[in-house]
Amino acid sequence: MARASGVRVSNEDTSTAYFSRTFDEALRLVVEARDYVAGRLAFDREIGGPVHQLTCDCETLRLTTRLTQVMAWLFIQRALHEGEITAEEAQCDANRLGAQDVCLADDADIAARLPKRLGSLKSRSLALYQRIARLDEMTVRGAA
Repeated sequence: MARASGVRVSNEDTSTAYFSRTFDEALRLVVEARDYVAGRLAFDREIGGPVHQLTCDCETLRLTTRLTQVMAWLFIQRALHEGEITAEEAQCDANRLGAQDVCLADDADIAARLPKRLGSLKSRSLALYQRIARLDEMTVRGAA
């Protein structure tokens, strides 16, 4: 057990707090992405020509794929923590973080040409996805 400010904190408390913060961060990012796609994206797409529009569309799909995969993984981990599923169920391929070929793709040239808000969503969703990918690997290695 660790001590923080004179209070004993168990590893379980720490991991639960970390999970909760990560879940909240992911959910805030989902809401921000939804608001952007519903409101500003159409305007930002029209600023450029067809190639710019296609780039915005592709990166928006990549953004939503990342966030969908992250939220699905977090829900699986929550179900595991709540005892709703077993560790074996949580670690089966269908419940692991997916679409890595799409979600980990990152091109600095494309990122530089994106509208500022979409670029910010892209970079933050990528960082979150990479963090969850490391956690996913750790859970599988820990079970082996």
